[in-house]
Amino acid sequence: MATLERGFKSWAERTALAVRRELGLSAKEPLDPRKLAQHLGVRLISPEDLRGLPADISTQLLENDPWGWSAATLELPTATIVIYNPKKSSGRQASDIIHELAHLILGHEPATLVFSNDGLMATRTFNVKQEDEANWFGWALLLPREALMSARRARMATAQIAEMYGVTERLVDYRLQMTGINVQIRRTGFSRGG
Repeated sequence: MATLERGFKSWAERTALAVRRELGLSAKEPLDPRKLAQHLGVRLISPEDLRGLPADISTQLLENDPWGWSAATLELPTATIVIYNPKKSSGRQASDIIHELAHLILGHEPATLVFSNDGLMATRTFNVKQEDEANWFGWALLLPREALMSARRARMATAQIAEMYGVTERLVDYRLQMTGINVQIRRTGFSRGG
């Protein structure tokens, strides 16, 4: 997260709460990324939903290398689609989907595929700053600082928080560490739990 500009994290936390209010959610209620996608007019699909996807590509995505990819956004003239990996855990799917939605909310430029001259190989552009911004903003949407602080004050363990918010324990631990909540809770004498 070294590429985030000064003030972005605070802005992202405030904006995440504003987006949640648009959805009728408080900071402490779980946010279902699927409902946010619907609110934004974004269609969520898995490769299994793609009619006409060649069998060899489907097999590669879902059988041969199901852990090698997470999600991708396609911005078409008539629709915006997020394709997510159904082989990942539900908590990981939530993180992957919210990451893609964060890119859209933030107005990021989509990655570009660059093909070799023979068309047999492709790479994509990668903007580290945009990826870091989408991570921080997306994770603030899923786990607002206020929600995490409240959960820790209630002495909820990491696993309980993850289950309540539909995310992975790893994401809960990361947010607790990076938002300074663990240090703040220790200083005030509340048990960390987890």
